Amino acid sequence: MTTATFTANQDSGTSNKLFYIDNIKILLTILVILHHIFIAYNSSEGWYYCEKTNIEGARIPMTILISINQSFFMGFFFLLSAYFTDASYDRKGAAKFIKDRLIRLGIPLLFYSFILSPFLSYLVNYFAKEEHITFLQYLSGYNDYETGVTWFIAALLLFALIYATMKSLFKINYKSSLAVPKTSSILLFAVLLGIISFVVRIVFPVGWVLKPIGFQFGHFPQYISLFIIGLIAKKNNWFDKLTERTGKQLTLSAWLCLLFFPLFFIIKQKLNMPVSWYCGGFHWQSLLYAVWEQWIGLSILTALLVKGKRKWNTSSTLLCKLSRSSFAVYIFHPLAIVAFTLALRNWEVDSAIKLLIAAPLAILGSFLFGSMLVLIPGVKKII
Repeated sequence: MTTATFTANQDSGTSNKLFYIDNIKILLTILVILHHIFIAYNSSEGWYYCEKTNIEGARIPMTILISINQSFFMGFFFLLSAYFTDASYDRKGAAKFIKDRLIRLGIPLLFYSFILSPFLSYLVNYFAKEEHITFLQYLSGYNDYETGVTWFIAALLLFALIYATMKSLFKINYKSSLAVPKTSSILLFAVLLGIISFVVRIVFPVGWVLKPIGFQFGHFPQYISLFIIGLIAKKNNWFDKLTERTGKQLTLSAWLCLLFFPLFFIIKQKLNMPVSWYCGGFHWQSLLYAVWEQWIGLSILTALLVKGKRKWNTSSTLLCKLSRSSFAVYIFHPLAIVAFTLALRNWEVDSAIKLLIAAPLAILGSFLFGSMLVLIPGVKKII
């Protein structure tokens, strides 16, 4: 999630033909916010402050939305980031490219890990647990430093440094006029990626986290492959060459995968199996879920690229501001989520009702705060 992604036209020197990528970026950033607030209201852990809903009819659609989001949205960010990486490297050179990434990714990573994340935990401790101490007093006993949502920034920094090193040492030229993948090739790749993910998850199931960096290796086969595909796609102009037919076919593919989702609930109930069997281990259920996840994820991702190119390739003053602030929104959206969920904690209604209020407020608050941050001298040079 470099500034090459979040200010694509500025960093890559591209024209307004890529406005649709900026608009997809806005959509993905909104999905990140919704993803985390769904977790906050649908789980007893996994977020700074959680209030799990007691309404089964709310938990099921929230679980579906979380699963669908996870299947594509972070991989999509890696794809888009890689798409602009090569041009940035060629324009800046190795030394300046690495310095730029260390500043624009390293500083937000350190800020979030050592300042913002502890502060969010302090807010929960102060208001929800009612331990009324100062932030400095809280920090004196705090030892849970980790990257939180900026694990992605850490991964992208790592990928960028590996890319720059490989490019400098081996003078890699991977332009080979590869034809744009068709639907059959994309879905075959999804199946293979699902199988690889299954194998990785035998050892590193979904939910296993490498602390304090925050990497979930169970998802990294997709992240790594989509970063590499982003580099290849740029060299071969795949985004522009994707056809409307491919978009329609993969839209249908995604809908069919969605209709398949209830089968996971049926299998769980009929076999009386733990949900963890879908997350990893040597279980056929884990293989089934991993293939489904990659199939629907790559279908949605490709369909959005095609739809964006045809329908969303436009801009406005508002869209430019939203796009410009997206990186800041990604970094600071947990602050908005924690603030609004804590503010609603004493409202005596089920968490599913609170979600209907907190979600739009978190989106609006995150973008307003992000838009103000990028106006600050010094800060706007980083984010």
